[in-house]
Amino acid sequence: MPAPLPSSASDPLAVRRLITVADRSREFPVTAIGNAWSREYYDGPFHLFDLPETHPAISLVFVQSRDGNTVADNPGELGGGPTDKYLIYEGLSRVAADGVMAGASTIGRSVFFTITHPRLVALRHDLGLPRHPAQIVVSQRGNIDLSSRLFSTPDVPVYLMAGRQCIEKTAAELPSRPWITLVPIGDDLPAAMMRLRRDHGVSRISAVGGPALATSLVDAGLVQDIHLTSSAIDAGEPDTPWYTGPAWPSLDRIVSKREDVAEAPIRVEHLAIGDSPLQPR
Repeated sequence: MPAPLPSSASDPLAVRRLITVADRSREFPVTAIGNAWSREYYDGPFHLFDLPETHPAISLVFVQSRDGNTVADNPGELGGGPTDKYLIYEGLSRVAADGVMAGASTIGRSVFFTITHPRLVALRHDLGLPRHPAQIVVSQRGNIDLSSRLFSTPDVPVYLMAGRQCIEKTAAELPSRPWITLVPIGDDLPAAMMRLRRDHGVSRISAVGGPALATSLVDAGLVQDIHLTSSAIDAGEPDTPWYTGPAWPSLDRIVSKREDVAEAPIRVEHLAIGDSPLQPR
């Protein structure tokens, strides 16, 4: 049992409090979670969508610049700052997740998806979850480096959701890495997600990018919601919205918050995707 964390008026990682602008969470099929610290800095409870019957619950997590771009060589360039990084992206959005999912193009050699803020590490412990979520990588062509950190932490399970080319490229190396489980995608992404939950117990996923993966998940009807942070600066690669498909999904605001600063606050929104209130997927 970790030692209790003392309350403080300021955060050593420079996280700033959020202020709630709108809250319609009672209209949606969600469950509230949090501890004293997260409720103080998020200005209330964080909400998890109820689980679908057969597939994992999938939440997208993106930070976008003021002009709507989500792709940059360094995500910090998009302007989310410490509040987005520690409270949302590496914090509440994955604190209750069984796994964090990303496309192969977003995986660098040093990437490892976990919770970094000690107050949220404590919350994950209180929720009865392992210290680190499982690492989930989606790759069709197998352009991945199995020596990178994400694939080289034996005590943390990795699920490689692989297309045919990826299966062929990794076949020789995977037997020596028993912590990596291959989940074939084939031509049916929903069926692969169903197997991920049924066979491996992954019931809640935080999907962190990039836009191609997010678009394929949305178009397959697999996503319940998105945590979208908008910065106050223009940045990133032009014309890189989080969704790139043929028709934007409907978005319904659950909560809206802004950073408690006078100049250039970030905006944090939790949005339902695709369904009307009180109609879980």
